[in-house]
Amino acid sequence: MIGNRILAARECLKRLNVDLLLVLNLSNIRYLTGFTGSEALLLLSPDDGWFLTDSRYTSQAGAEVTGAKVIEFSNRMDTLVELLQQSGATRVAFEAGSTTVAFHQELCGKTPEIEYLPADSEMVGLRTVKDAGELEILERVAAIASEALLETVARLKPGMSESEVAWMLEVAMRERGAEGKSFDFIVASGERGALPHGRASEKKLVAGELVTIDYGAIYRGYCSDETVTVCLGQPDPKQREVYETVLAAQRAAMDAVHPGLSFRDVDAKARDYIAAKGFGEYFGHGLGHGVGIDIHEHPTASPRSKHVIQEGMVFTIEPGIYIPGWGGVRIEDTVVVEQNCCRPITRVPKELMIL
Repeated sequence: MIGNRILAARECLKRLNVDLLLVLNLSNIRYLTGFTGSEALLLLSPDDGWFLTDSRYTSQAGAEVTGAKVIEFSNRMDTLVELLQQSGATRVAFEAGSTTVAFHQELCGKTPEIEYLPADSEMVGLRTVKDAGELEILERVAAIASEALLETVARLKPGMSESEVAWMLEVAMRERGAEGKSFDFIVASGERGALPHGRASEKKLVAGELVTIDYGAIYRGYCSDETVTVCLGQPDPKQREVYETVLAAQRAAMDAVHPGLSFRDVDAKARDYIAAKGFGEYFGHGLGHGVGIDIHEHPTASPRSKHVIQEGMVFTIEPGIYIPGWGGVRIEDTVVVEQNCCRPITRVPKELMIL
């Protein structure tokens, strides 16, 4: 699999008409080489590859990295410049979005004979369609997180703080083999549910409130992402109306997914349904995003998206309604696109849980 990924990266060299590709994004480096450390550069030519790291990771890189020669550096800029100059390259593509201004200025200053071209638009597509190995890991991490959530919500009760809920959930994920959490959990209860990114606070849960929990695990370097909204006691008519609206919108979007459809059209399925029910002004964010090594990656589903759905893509479908001074509801699953549809890999049932 790594070999196929390197070959795909080398296709970027041809499309950009460059001599070398400099990979700086650690997530892309992990994807292309298997390296799991935190200090590395990858340089690819049409026929060769060089993996640069420091003495902390030399042995680890020797065990993990395939598709490139491992080179230890004491000063990464000096070693990189030496390699570039030895190669005779005159055009080098690099990941501008993963490069600091200071790094770029220093590199250009030390290699004035080389023209540097951004490769971000080419690189972003490499990880878009997941291979069989990635899908297996993504299924497992989603199961870990979903199982942990079900254990956690069974223990919720009024008087707990949102932070306590987040900690219980993280422990439950760790106990099932998670390497960590994929982002800081959102636990937003009552009026705080109107905050789409309301990270867990010291607010206490109160009977009769809706509680939105957005959470994810990391397993073998891959992320999960899922959101549930539960009710502490019987919901009132408005709570039930808002919940059912969001759930129906999510199902409408899921039902529409198939290869060849634009993400903009999928977003519209959910957005138009919510608007028809009178809540359009309360759904402001995009419908979803890709999930993989990073918690947010290509593609995106929004009214501005230009991407087209492909078989093997993995992304979230997460409509929401957020009403200031009242609260909110978000329902999210991560799905994988199959031949004519999509299939959720997150596993918590999305009918309203009444605790």
